[in-house]
Amino acid sequence: MSLRSSMMLSSVLPSLLLITGFARDVGAQSPPPPATEVGGAQLALLNLPAMGGAKLTVTTPAFKAGGDIPFENTQYRGNVFPGLSWTAGPSGTKTYVIIMQDPDAMRDGVAILHWTMVNIPASVTTLAPAMSAPPAGAQYGPNIRGANQPYTGPRTPPGPKHRYHLQVFALGTTIAPDALASYATLTDAMKGKVLASGEVIGLGQAPPDAAGHASH
Repeated sequence: MSLRSSMMLSSVLPSLLLITGFARDVGAQSPPPPATEVGGAQLALLNLPAMGGAKLTVTTPAFKAGGDIPFENTQYRGNVFPGLSWTAGPSGTKTYVIIMQDPDAMRDGVAILHWTMVNIPASVTTLAPAMSAPPAGAQYGPNIRGANQPYTGPRTPPGPKHRYHLQVFALGTTIAPDALASYATLTDAMKGKVLASGEVIGLGQAPPDAAGHASH
């Protein structure tokens, strides 16, 4: 190899290594395959179908559908509620229920339940960013930590991104207090009473300094 060729290779090689490393990092942070595994099958949206298949459009000001969840909305940094809005339910809607799940993580054979809120009045279709208490009439429901739990954002482990499903259900009823003991009792109380539903999905990932921390 000529001196000139060696010099050209030396100048290009660092860039090639940088690109290769970048591609490897992107691959490590890519979303997992479609949620057809056990966790995906446990999503509330699949197990609590709306009558007639009516849909709600759900959005958040924090990220686009299918986009990355900002770290400030995760347990890693701030755990600030991202805000949520949805289109009004059909005639007969009395309350809304929100269920946030991560089907890409399992604990005790169950998809991770991050947050629930019940009995949101039919007149309310927006929850403000950084919300610190439920709107009047609404209550926090169960999550993985127990009953009556506030918003608990992602704490994704290092590796592939996880999908976080913020699912909204329009109900023709209210949820009784005794149904808030667990996810099972909550969903049992919702069966056959969902008038419409929808979701927005965000992608969670671990920050670079997250290695060694317990996550979900």
